Amino acid sequence: MASITPLLAGNWKMNQDQQATMDFMYALSAWLQEHDASSLDIALFPSYLSIPAAIATADDAVIVGAQTVASYDEGAYTGEVSAGMIADAGCGAVLVGHSERREYFGESEKDFVVKVEKALAAGLQVVYCVGETLDHRKAESQEDVVRKQLDPVLRGLDEAHWASMSIAYEPVWAIGTGETASPEQAQEMHAFIRGWLTNAVGASVADNTRILYGGSMKPGNAKELLSQPDVDGGLIGGASLQVESFTEILSHALS
Repeated sequence: MASITPLLAGNWKMNQDQQATMDFMYALSAWLQEHDASSLDIALFPSYLSIPAAIATADDAVIVGAQTVASYDEGAYTGEVSAGMIADAGCGAVLVGHSERREYFGESEKDFVVKVEKALAAGLQVVYCVGETLDHRKAESQEDVVRKQLDPVLRGLDEAHWASMSIAYEPVWAIGTGETASPEQAQEMHAFIRGWLTNAVGASVADNTRILYGGSMKPGNAKELLSQPDVDGGLIGGASLQVESFTEILSHALS
């Protein structure tokens, strides 16, 4: 398998105003001045209104991204923000398919296939999120659920686009609940996704695509999760809101 540069990404959701964003970025920049994190990729996904503050104050090594993207290029779509606008604002990445977009806003694979296409066409990196609920896990149907989330969105993707793609596995039952998939459970699902990539796209793409763990990664579990062979980083929620906990996770990724 190729050596993959880990990606540690913070999803701030609807948190952090502009001042908090700038304070975080200044503190992260100071930490990066003292620690060689060149072996990692680091991304942060603030709310839309805090993106300009993030871009203005972020260290050059930090990718700033958006938490969602419209399915449209332009037009009468009140409240929507297009991939072109996100790129024009200076963002380098976008999340697509997060479980909260699925649950609270009714978005589905038919939306995500368009959003991925629009984001890639705008030159953005995409983190596509998949994962099962607690009911799916209890029914032992997690692999079927994740396969159905992957197939319609990513199977037909041109191989050239895969350099800009990452997949985040987020067990929905472990997000914001205090629960965490065990390292063994995380590895099992990451290996399943890697196998899906091999079969659906090819071994080269499978070997070079980052699969992130997105189910309540925090300083206390990051080291063990990141040590799993198919875990190539993390999509971090609550623990990314404080620079102390986020940089502790970065330290684990570097060790």
